[in-house]
Amino acid sequence: MKVSTSHVEQSNLAMQMSMRRFPGFSSAFSKKLESYAAVIALHFLYYNFCRKHQTLKTSPAVADGIANHVWTIEEFIGPLPN
Repeated sequence: MKVSTSHVEQSNLAMQMSMRRFPGFSSAFSKKLESYAAVIALHFLYYNFCRKHQTLKTSPAVADGIANHVWTIEEFIGPLPN
């Protein structure tokens, strides 16, 4: 896959629009670097493995051959406790 500035900017916009804690002045602001790292990791995992993208009609992980199917939320977070 070829990467360009527009791909990076689109990724940054998607992250800012989907995570309230990313801008530092919101009510969900994270004070610890570890919290930022965890939220960003969860965002990219969901964005690339669980979310079907409009132009691809599948997830980027499936489109690149990294995964063989679009993950469900249960596969993403694990089984919910009873």
